[in-house]
Amino acid sequence: MPTIEPDEHKSLREAVAALGKRHGRDFNREELWSEAAKLGYLGVNLPEEYGGGGGGIAELSIVLEELGTAGCPLLMMVVSPAICGTVIARFGTEAQKQEWLPALADGTRTMAFGITEPDAGSNSHRITTTAHRDGADWLLTGRKVFISGVDIADATLIVGRTEDSRTGRLKPCLFIVPRDAEGFTRHQIDMELQAAEKQFELTLDDVRLPAEALVGDEDAGLLQLFAGLNPERIMTAAFAIGMGRYALSQAITYARDRTVWNTPIGAHQAIAHPLAQAHIDLELARLMMQKAAHLYDAGDDVAAGEAANMAKYAAGEACVKAVDQAVHTLGGNGLTREFGLASLITAARVARIAPVSREMILNYVSHQTLGLPKSY
Repeated sequence: MPTIEPDEHKSLREAVAALGKRHGRDFNREELWSEAAKLGYLGVNLPEEYGGGGGGIAELSIVLEELGTAGCPLLMMVVSPAICGTVIARFGTEAQKQEWLPALADGTRTMAFGITEPDAGSNSHRITTTAHRDGADWLLTGRKVFISGVDIADATLIVGRTEDSRTGRLKPCLFIVPRDAEGFTRHQIDMELQAAEKQFELTLDDVRLPAEALVGDEDAGLLQLFAGLNPERIMTAAFAIGMGRYALSQAITYARDRTVWNTPIGAHQAIAHPLAQAHIDLELARLMMQKAAHLYDAGDDVAAGEAANMAKYAAGEACVKAVDQAVHTLGGNGLTREFGLASLITAARVARIAPVSREMILNYVSHQTLGLPKSY
């Protein structure tokens, strides 16, 4: 794994940072999405033969991190090109690739991703959304919750199972469900967190899908699922690191300029040291994120799984601490709309909770890495 970022990655960072600076904290999601697509950033991880940039999750994570650092992260990048685009690129049929990848890359179409269920939580083996064959078709029935951006997505990549949920055997299958499919309904969840991308509960009531809606092999199981979940964790880390860097930059600027006694408040160690520690934590999280992206792009799915979970954990913790310290540095100003930090207090916690909680990551590391026994 390279320990120094190559020049092409540095150039990509600079270019995306310039784009983010033009749009800023009060960005319009549709306008930024469109411009990022035209510049080739949305599909930077997708194969060149299908209109992408030919890069990987390493490049895509740079795009999201730098947009977040500028105060204008695009949450659907975690879902549409990273999860759905990656899964289709790796396991989709040629027809699916031709239909979806160029459109995902140029931003004209987006996809949502549906795995979480009301009664399953972090236990994916309790997924009850079930796919049954009916002749040449599939019938999909179940519920999903906390699914981002369904209202703006042309289709949702739904995770179902082909085994009865009572057996405990998860045979995950992924289906492309068009937004206007009969029996496919959505209900917006009333969230305290205000974001451009809304959250939805989905109901699938015997949604009939053609055979070609199935992505990959119905017997491939967890391999195909984690082909999307590992990039999701890496991109969530990028989202968190960008948010933390944005908050930290606001606090640094304020600490340099704000003078209460004879010197700027940033001269005092009680202010300077916590900000320095926040910076260190964000940099360490970025290193793990880069390692995870490198392993994933190199095709080492097992090692990437461990690193992706660690990166997501480290980035979530670093982000929450950076935002908290930034708000604390600004005092009352940190809670005003002018400085744009107060809303991050809630948003930062998303990186701790979704798409997998920090406690489940600690479980993963204790079991998979340390070899300790399970308590469940």
